[in-house]
Amino acid sequence: MRRALTSLLLLGSCLAAPLAYAASPPKQPEQGPGGTDYTIAEIVKRGIGTASSGTYVFHGAGPASEPRPVVVFLHSWGAVNPALYGGWIDHLARRGYLVLYPRFQEVNRSRPADASGLAETLIRNALATLSEDASARPDLERVAYIGHSAGVLIALNLAAGAGASEIPSPKLIFGLMPGGIASTEKEKGILLRDLSAVDASTLLITMSGDRDYIPSDRASRRILQETTGIPASRKLFMRVASDDHGYPALTATLASPGSPKPDYDAAAIKLMPDPPRDPKQKNTWRWSADMALTGPQTILTQQLGNNGTDTLDYLAFWKTFDMAAEAAFAGRDAASLRRDPKFIDMGTWTDGWPVRRLSADMPKVQGDEDKQEKGPRRRLNLAPTETRQSLSEFLNGRS
Repeated sequence: MRRALTSLLLLGSCLAAPLAYAASPPKQPEQGPGGTDYTIAEIVKRGIGTASSGTYVFHGAGPASEPRPVVVFLHSWGAVNPALYGGWIDHLARRGYLVLYPRFQEVNRSRPADASGLAETLIRNALATLSEDASARPDLERVAYIGHSAGVLIALNLAAGAGASEIPSPKLIFGLMPGGIASTEKEKGILLRDLSAVDASTLLITMSGDRDYIPSDRASRRILQETTGIPASRKLFMRVASDDHGYPALTATLASPGSPKPDYDAAAIKLMPDPPRDPKQKNTWRWSADMALTGPQTILTQQLGNNGTDTLDYLAFWKTFDMAAEAAFAGRDAASLRRDPKFIDMGTWTDGWPVRRLSADMPKVQGDEDKQEKGPRRRLNLAPTETRQSLSEFLNGRS
């Protein structure tokens, strides 16, 4: 009995040893893009609009010394609670942004076809309400859109219709894991507007993870092709690579942008109740099948709520957006970002091994192959062969 117990303890220690000595991934930087050098300690959380049609607003407490740049955060289909992206929203607000989270969907009661128009109305009303607010002070010359999944398509529709809808045109569209494009009005998904109307000065970045990347790649290719008004020098296709060198492993999935933070739970943010319906007014609402969440949409929303905040958030999403927004607001193009090694760097594991870097490529146009500047020459920790091949196919328009 004693010999068996000793063998069991030895086996357990052998299994635990690799985990105990495994390298850890990088933590959030102490300063710079994606870092914790925040100047704002307290965040105001408020709602504008009604329970079924409202916008959640986040910004630093107290009067703003200067106008705040605006981030419009457009969630994936079904992820109406800002707590699902609360870590990122908190990071943005503490860095001085005015963050708008329009709830353009009432789950299982609204249609994807109506989402873009509702988002326009919500943003326009929120900015009108905040225009005279000394704490909010939105800077309409510095506006960026962050979109996730279906939210990317809505961000593009908003940008395409900015002039007619009287909402500010974004300087940056940062689209993560785009998907859910509808081909016809009867098909479930978001129908894209004429994307050639997106302003030429917009910096457009789409990003996929290397897990389940094919749908996002296809959507990205269409987006980059149809935004013909934006020159290729202002577009980037990026990919986040998974890395299992240490523990916990970093896995770039569709849910990776989720960074749950209970402080941003919608239940704690008051929105006005919907006004009572006039009994004399005919109820025109009718349920349709495209209002219901699909199985994958339900699973993605659940995964967002269970996704821990990790290195991918700090360095792939938060840092990359911070640097892209700074470049966009300064009028710089995508080539300037690619020239900066920090833009694609992901730091190192605690044993000094580099975390797999981001990929960043500008779509090529005919006759422009020799004109584009090459990215950083360092070849450490490149994406795997199959990922490099898919990027090449993506940029050359092949599935």
